[in-house]
Amino acid sequence: MVQALLRTGRRRALLGSAAACAVVGLLLWWLLPLDEGSPRGTVTFSTGSPSGVYQKYGTLLQGAIAKDMPRLDVRLLNSDGSQENVRRVATGKADFTIAAADAVEAYKLEHKPGADRLRGCARLYDDYVHLVVPRSSPVQSVADLRGRKVAIGPGGSGVRLIAEHVLMAAGLDPHQDVTPVSDGIGAVPGLMEGRRIDAFFWSGGLPTGAVTELSKRFPIRLVPIGSDLVAKLHAQGGASRYYRAAVMPADAYPQAEHGSSVQTVAVANLLMTREDMNADLTEKLTRTVIDSRDGIGAQVHAAQLVDLRTALYTDPLELHEGARRYYRSVKP
Repeated sequence: MVQALLRTGRRRALLGSAAACAVVGLLLWWLLPLDEGSPRGTVTFSTGSPSGVYQKYGTLLQGAIAKDMPRLDVRLLNSDGSQENVRRVATGKADFTIAAADAVEAYKLEHKPGADRLRGCARLYDDYVHLVVPRSSPVQSVADLRGRKVAIGPGGSGVRLIAEHVLMAAGLDPHQDVTPVSDGIGAVPGLMEGRRIDAFFWSGGLPTGAVTELSKRFPIRLVPIGSDLVAKLHAQGGASRYYRAAVMPADAYPQAEHGSSVQTVAVANLLMTREDMNADLTEKLTRTVIDSRDGIGAQVHAAQLVDLRTALYTDPLELHEGARRYYRSVKP
């Protein structure tokens, strides 16, 4: 009789333990998802120069994606900027990238390889055109650059594209009326400090770290690009229609602006991919981009401007189907 009771007790204890384990297991399954829906594999993300906003934004986005899609390996590729980024995605050398709308339009208008396969995921933030000169420089306008040594960016950069358009709008030939220098944002601060260039163009989110740091150790100022030049840019047609008049806030570069805002030109940046990119992956990545705005924006000010209400307007690119699914899912 005693042995029977002991066996019954053990059986009940085992059953109770099993039930408890089942309950705990269900709770863990509910509270701690096993990421069964997380995309697997590797994707490449083309960013920009190490000193630019694209690279910093891409690095922080890589961390956000790792949290949301832990089974996905995101590899970052440095680049010269927008033009190279567009070409890489169009030709399959990268899967996702950020590029300025003018560079995308220029690639499409020239019917370059893979142009018809490009698709948009999100409109992100605007790039602002910087024309930087030493504070003591006599240059007061773009036209004053005639005969001077000017860094206009590497051949594959968005800076090069917009600098050439701006110079032409001011009546200058980018290759004859100035002495063009092809260095990018990583090198031009040092060139300016060494008095080896008279000015440099940069197109990037606000603020760009390299410009901020230069302003702290070397006296610089920003040359206005007025609305008269914007009208002339639009008259050029083509990719130039994506430029708009903008104002660089007085607090963007306090050491350079001394409390004054600066008229300039801005162009939208787009997160983009190809038509054949997996729709589920693209939907999840677009979601991560929007959801991570505040976290990334704490370190990259430009990212704070990502807005769900305007993110789906990726002109000149058609929305990718995966991105379209995301916007439909969050539509009020």
